[in-house]
Amino acid sequence: MSVIEQYARVHIVTDEDPLLESHGAVPVVLRYDPEDDPRHVRVGLPGTRPLEWVVDRDLLEHGLTAPVDSGGIRVWPCGRVQAVVEFHTGQGHSVVEFDAKTLSRFLRLTHVKTAQPVPH
Repeated sequence: MSVIEQYARVHIVTDEDPLLESHGAVPVVLRYDPEDDPRHVRVGLPGTRPLEWVVDRDLLEHGLTAPVDSGGIRVWPCGRVQAVVEFHTGQGHSVVEFDAKTLSRFLRLTHVKTAQPVPH
């Protein structure tokens, strides 16, 4: 199976790197590798100081329709078009606003990929 990557633009509010807030929408990479870690997706923020968050795939899915939280990560729908993911770490916290359609489409792709039979 191959890795699924999708680019998205998000709005970030963080106390870890205040410069991110001043840039408006920033690009992130949504990444799913079913062979490496089938239960999680990675949200990667490129740049001079790359940052990557690891999120339970089921948590993201449930958070598209109702507020959920687990292990320092909260996800909830925000209106009809956004989904918010809040990350809490020892260094601070970050709030990332996604377009809900983009996130939903990416998650659907991860299920299509895992449903395919493995060749022998």
